[in-house]
Amino acid sequence: MHRYRSHTCGELRSGNIGTDVRLSGWLHNRRNLGGILFIDLRDHYGIVQLVVRPDTEANERLSSLSKETVVRIDGRVVARGAENVNPELPTGEIEVEVGEVEVLGGAEQIPFTINADDGVNEERRLEYRFLDLRRERMHRNIMLRSAVISSIREKMSALGFNELATPILSATSPEGARDFLVPSRLHAGKFYALPQAPQQFKQLLMIAGFDRYFQIAPCFRDEDARADRSPGEFYQLDMEMSFVEQEDVFSVIEKVMTDLFEEFGGGRHVTSPFPRIPFREAMLKYGSDKPDLRARLELVDVSEIFADSGFKAFAGKHVRALAVPDTAGQSRKFFDQMGEFAVEHGAKGLAWVRVGEDSSLTGPIAKFLTAEDTAALLSALDAGPGTAVFFGAGEFDEVSSVMGAVRVEAARRAGHFDEGVFRFCWIVDFPMFEKNPDTGAIEFSHNPFSMPQGGLEALENKDPLDILAWQYDIVCNGVELSSGAIRNHEPEVMYKAFGIAGYSAEEVEREFGGMLRAFRFGAPPHGGIAPGIDRIVMLLADEPNIRETIAFPLNGNAQDLLMGAPSGVDEARLRELHLSLRTPPKTG
Repeated sequence: MHRYRSHTCGELRSGNIGTDVRLSGWLHNRRNLGGILFIDLRDHYGIVQLVVRPDTEANERLSSLSKETVVRIDGRVVARGAENVNPELPTGEIEVEVGEVEVLGGAEQIPFTINADDGVNEERRLEYRFLDLRRERMHRNIMLRSAVISSIREKMSALGFNELATPILSATSPEGARDFLVPSRLHAGKFYALPQAPQQFKQLLMIAGFDRYFQIAPCFRDEDARADRSPGEFYQLDMEMSFVEQEDVFSVIEKVMTDLFEEFGGGRHVTSPFPRIPFREAMLKYGSDKPDLRARLELVDVSEIFADSGFKAFAGKHVRALAVPDTAGQSRKFFDQMGEFAVEHGAKGLAWVRVGEDSSLTGPIAKFLTAEDTAALLSALDAGPGTAVFFGAGEFDEVSSVMGAVRVEAARRAGHFDEGVFRFCWIVDFPMFEKNPDTGAIEFSHNPFSMPQGGLEALENKDPLDILAWQYDIVCNGVELSSGAIRNHEPEVMYKAFGIAGYSAEEVEREFGGMLRAFRFGAPPHGGIAPGIDRIVMLLADEPNIRETIAFPLNGNAQDLLMGAPSGVDEARLRELHLSLRTPPKTG
């Protein structure tokens, strides 16, 4: 018999009754019933119940061991009594009578409960992440992640993509976030940058003629944490294709995402094909460029109705309305709670009216609306009796942010929200450039390596703020999974685009000389995208926080509480790297 096990803890079934077995695992739980000891033994594969008779050496040993001690046991598989069968366990028809016990790894008093959720805070969980990962939910999430990545690799290979690796140590790249820098020992005063994404390298692979590339790529960005963003590092399905237009990229990713979410989504419906929504339309109708389409409500621009209104709170402002049908049964509490929700999301308040059976309006602002206002409003919103109408007024971006959140929350509360589904969409036609609100300078609004719609002619003849790019985002249930683009592969277009954004030709040569040199030697049209692995798993696992899908994440302050990173280095190492530190003075 094997030194440690003949079977795994999740493997034994009724067909094994009467078999002598050897098992190894963790002491998950223990119950003493009248001197008979029942133990749940756990390993990676599952849980099996052990039974230890009184007045045996095994009983004495196992009674004193701490939970999470690693043991090896020898015993015989026996049938459970009919009244003791556990249908929730795959091994629930049997138990193992223990004969011999060996302790393989002792355990100190554990800092939190493994076999139940005891509400321990996240900082403690991350400090003892190796214990946290023993919990069933966390173990399931990490195994889901592994299965998802394996499936992605199979699907991409089946579609003719080649898995190729790109460098980790490279040069800085303008991806929109801060780089993590690595000092060079051999080149004093110079630094490598960890890749924010393999953007330039995957384009170079297309120029090199590999046609279809992918990798599960590690990416590094010095960003603040959010519920759907891990600080420091993340992984993405990075892919690029040659001789393609936008719809070719969409076709590949829609198939991969649809198949993936159907495979691991637990029966939740996946909408397909994914709708294409222009960026400006998304901002108007949903208040967001990552709309949650599970909410079956849309915002309507009613600014013109109130442009010359006597209602001063709306006059001359951008006004967006949200019609919520079938709210006749809602009490005043519903409206008060929506108002509180809007304030939490940055509004000063939330105006509203309700449509009565005779199409008259009631509510706090009804008295300020003329008969003409009311008629125009009901027509624009197609609002019938029993409809509640919420309003946001102010600057476009401010109204979009608040009313976009109100749209989803109102849909949830009023029963206009589809649970148990995956609603994908593409956001397309992003502006190529935007104006910096502080400086007024023209900047790239998205990926600077994208091809402008209309090419060089558009860059030379159109107002930069009117130029659209072949850029797109893929969104699922309000979560942006990725941005992508058809790339610019023409040097003159690149010079012109960066020139509009304030870069001199010399700066472009200095920053992107490798790319430009490659473009001059025959670059094919190409495009790609890079859906985030962490966010995909977060959606499939139905987890609200991305850290629950990563084995060893940093905390919200970008610290590794288990390994103690970031950490200091000694003076000798700093000298070797030609560095000196200038730390800010301590306050307080």
